[in-house]
Amino acid sequence: MIKRLLQEVKQYKKASIAAPLFMVGEVVMEMMLPFLMSFIIDYGVNKGDMAAVAKYGGLMLVCAFISLICGTMSGWNAAYASSGFVKNLRESMFTAIQKFSFSNIDKYSTSGLVTRMMTDASNVQHAYQMIIRMCVRSPLTLIVSFCMTVYISPKMAMIFLGAMLFLGIILAIITTKAHPQFEKTFRKYDDLNASVQENVTNIRVVKSFVKEEEETNKFYTAAKNLRAMFTKAENIIVFNSPVMQLSMYGCMLLLSWMGAKMVVGSQLSTGELMSLFTYTMSILSSLMMLSMIFVMLSMSMASAQRIVEILNEEPSIVNPEDPCMEVKDGSIVFENVHFGYAKGEDKEVLTDVNVSIESGETIGILGPTGSSKTTMMSLIPRLYDVDSGCVKVGGVDVREYDLKTLRDAVAMVLQKNVLFSGTIKDNLRWGNEDASDEEMIEACKLACAHDFISSFPNQYDTFIEQGGTNVSGGQKQRLCIARALLKKPKVLILDDSTSAVDTRTDKMIRESFKNYLPETTKIIISQRISSIEDADRIIVLDDGKITGIGTHEELLKDNAIYQEVYQTQKKGDE
Repeated sequence: MIKRLLQEVKQYKKASIAAPLFMVGEVVMEMMLPFLMSFIIDYGVNKGDMAAVAKYGGLMLVCAFISLICGTMSGWNAAYASSGFVKNLRESMFTAIQKFSFSNIDKYSTSGLVTRMMTDASNVQHAYQMIIRMCVRSPLTLIVSFCMTVYISPKMAMIFLGAMLFLGIILAIITTKAHPQFEKTFRKYDDLNASVQENVTNIRVVKSFVKEEEETNKFYTAAKNLRAMFTKAENIIVFNSPVMQLSMYGCMLLLSWMGAKMVVGSQLSTGELMSLFTYTMSILSSLMMLSMIFVMLSMSMASAQRIVEILNEEPSIVNPEDPCMEVKDGSIVFENVHFGYAKGEDKEVLTDVNVSIESGETIGILGPTGSSKTTMMSLIPRLYDVDSGCVKVGGVDVREYDLKTLRDAVAMVLQKNVLFSGTIKDNLRWGNEDASDEEMIEACKLACAHDFISSFPNQYDTFIEQGGTNVSGGQKQRLCIARALLKKPKVLILDDSTSAVDTRTDKMIRESFKNYLPETTKIIISQRISSIEDADRIIVLDDGKITGIGTHEELLKDNAIYQEVYQTQKKGDE
């Protein structure tokens, strides 16, 4: 795990090395100050030698100045390295997520991924900064201070050795107990983020059903659970403070008692006793800082594991070694296709699917909710891989194509129409970033979107709010269709993507496709028979199996599911 994280330091290695090196200089100079102070007391003040006071005082000023410069440089390099490290970490996580297939994404919640990108990454950043500064300063201060106490009085140094052993054991126990608790706590962050995200995204639905109070209670429950988990973790960590206080005051009492006796017995000078007190505070402060580092590392370790989990996640769908770089045409063949979302389980959502579609055909797909219509179409651009059998586009197994080549040739307009913040032109150019204004206008005319766009004051430069909240559902669907058309695909899949437009507009869109996209294979998934009745063929799905293939008239004669849907909708229209 540590090795994987350190790979993200990259161009910030020099700063990461410079920070602890400058810290070494700061600590060494700082630890010289008590030693020089003892010289001032013993050789200057006690003997009335002002020259010695000036000499050692001047050396103290030089050491203090060098320590200041080293500390400043260490802090700057640590801040630079840690902020760069977390930038690389977030970029790598985001890049990894972009490479995920749908099956990879299904393993993680959206809120969980956001928590990893933000909260967990920040925890690791703080830990990294602490490691390259405080994890150097504290042990080094501890070692140098202890060495100085041994040099001054080996007998007195045993006090600190006992305190360090005692604290080390206690801190190890606290860390062992706290780490699993912090792992559970950060999982609760996902629940809290999920509550916020779901509420904000669907705020219109919340308000229309007057569910503000219920949503507030849901958020309160998630926040309360998170607080309880943190409190439980902190209740373990809190033992750190009294143990430190016990060690600190115990050392001070022993040092005062034994030091006073040694000064009286001329085994220790007054200056040496004074420097021992200073080194005592340095040692105990270092131990206190180390305990804080242990706490921070316990928290960040849980975050680091969650981050590395994303970085090490292998995409289930990758390019083949020697991919096919051209899709010949829009013909599609499903051969003995079986597919299930949960690998290794018996539950299949598609079973023994066999169908052949000619390039340029218009195919309708109908079936009850949950009959796996969308799943079947998701196999064409290889958003998922089949468990067995194969799907061919242009006569080639989709697993043999370069992913970008395949997905550029297959345009999908999904059930959930998504627009991004930016102008209408910005959104349309997702289909083709080099599209000219004329090409965009043509695509919008085919999608019956040009007229309403022209009615806006800024027309194609109209700004779309995040999620397309400032356009209607039908307008959003037509913009998404136009965006897909700009790809000039060989296969166009419309997944119930005209459900929000009126039947007249729906008919106009289908006629445009028929007249202007004769060579493009058009697959229309719909619950409305009127949207697919003039298709060349209609596929009827039920429970992941094909129960009928034929024209509208043929299916009305011999397919019970199609007959039932037709009769129901016919009655509804009367």
